[in-house]
Amino acid sequence: MTSIIHRARRRPKLLLATAVAATLALSAVTASAITPRSTHSTGGQQQDQQRLQEGLDSLTALGITGAQARLVDEGGGHTSATSGVADINTGGPVSPDGHFRMGSTTKTFTATVVLQLVGEGRLSLDDTVERWLPGVVQGNGNDGSQITLRHLLRHTSGIDDSSYPMPTTAQEYYDIRFDPTPPKRIVADAMHHRPLFEPGEGWSYANTGYVILGMVIEKATGNPWYEEVDTRVIEPLGLTDTTWPGRSPDLPDPHARAYMRFAAGEPLVDVTRLINVDASGGLVTTTDDLNRFLRAMLGGDLLLPEQLRQMKDTVETDESVQRVWPGATYGLGIMNIPLECGGSYWGNSGSDPGWGNDKGVTDDGERSVVSSWSTEDVTDPDQALRQARTFVALTDDALCGTT
Repeated sequence: MTSIIHRARRRPKLLLATAVAATLALSAVTASAITPRSTHSTGGQQQDQQRLQEGLDSLTALGITGAQARLVDEGGGHTSATSGVADINTGGPVSPDGHFRMGSTTKTFTATVVLQLVGEGRLSLDDTVERWLPGVVQGNGNDGSQITLRHLLRHTSGIDDSSYPMPTTAQEYYDIRFDPTPPKRIVADAMHHRPLFEPGEGWSYANTGYVILGMVIEKATGNPWYEEVDTRVIEPLGLTDTTWPGRSPDLPDPHARAYMRFAAGEPLVDVTRLINVDASGGLVTTTDDLNRFLRAMLGGDLLLPEQLRQMKDTVETDESVQRVWPGATYGLGIMNIPLECGGSYWGNSGSDPGWGNDKGVTDDGERSVVSSWSTEDVTDPDQALRQARTFVALTDDALCGTT
């Protein structure tokens, strides 16, 4: 649905990063695997695995119930690790092949489709929303004739995203879990608010902007956004574990269970079952599939050179991003983030109720990593920030390797 940074910015108490009782972390189950399919040295892979394991164990020590990560190295070898438990009732281990809701990483898939359509001449990044969706973005100072597709992709549209639906209590979760807000209603609700700034004059994360892009894709192609993602991205890359679940609230097996704590002192709520349908966060995937997607996209397998250049043309982000990713800039559906060891990587974090993930691929395309975890506590902003910085450190360490 949204990103970790956006939840932190919009509602101080509604943060993706998680906190769970320390006793769960102390009893965490850990597992790891190395698949030596490359010329990368065994010693190098062992070091990679140790770094992944330490990073995941640090997350579970901070209260996350279960986590997994997968690194693909310079030679294509896979290293994976897991920590914690998949189910707090059974204590079963986390699967390194577990499915999870990718949340805002869906935005990168949506952006890829938009850019493919630009490359085909069916859309232009300078097209206005009004051209494709007349009268949809209007009222209270909102003006679709001044907002371009580029603005939406970059989060520079100025659209106020505060009404985007997210559960803030257990009862809200139970009320909306099988009854998602239709995209047109999401946009209409956003129009009740004045814009945060003139288009192009600021940066503010907006799920609603990507909901609009999904509507534009359908208008331009005659097909729902998820069908275009399937035929243009998922099928060509053979991402057999990446799906749009549609009206099903269930995840494919194997998967961990997702939990949220909505108020201090309350028990964790199992939020695994949920229907999420819009283009800002509706896809399900695995760490293997997301690694393949990132490497293919940044490697030029999905976009023409000019469209890939446009995707990587970044702008400055706001304070909420900088607190977690210092120096990060935002392109079209993807961030560029400096590495501690030098250079930078491309990635886009994501979350859905009870789920979170982070990922990145080095600018040279040599190394990529995806991590996922399944708990969310919205009661402690300071703990949330510690967790966020821990998973960012995991990504940085994995991509820097033994340098």
